[in-house]
Amino acid sequence: MLTVEEKAKLIEKYKLHGEDTGSSAVQIALLSEEIDRLQKHLKRHAKDMHSKRGLLKMVSKRRKFLNYLRDTDVHQYAQVLKKTGLKK
Repeated sequence: MLTVEEKAKLIEKYKLHGEDTGSSAVQIALLSEEIDRLQKHLKRHAKDMHSKRGLLKMVSKRRKFLNYLRDTDVHQYAQVLKKTGLKK
């Protein structure tokens, strides 16, 4: 889990305007950070199937957000991919 401070830093980095906490870009960034942490956890605990299931759900959710962003705002989609280091 991300701490409150870590979440605040990510939101500050990816927000679109002053009060933005739930835009697609912010949610993609938060999910990407959680996915990275779970991947590290699963490297140490390979048999943890409950966490693996959660990881797959998060990857699917992030993919849906990315598809939505690609369909609605291609410029922002490209920026998010570049900032998060995701490939497409």
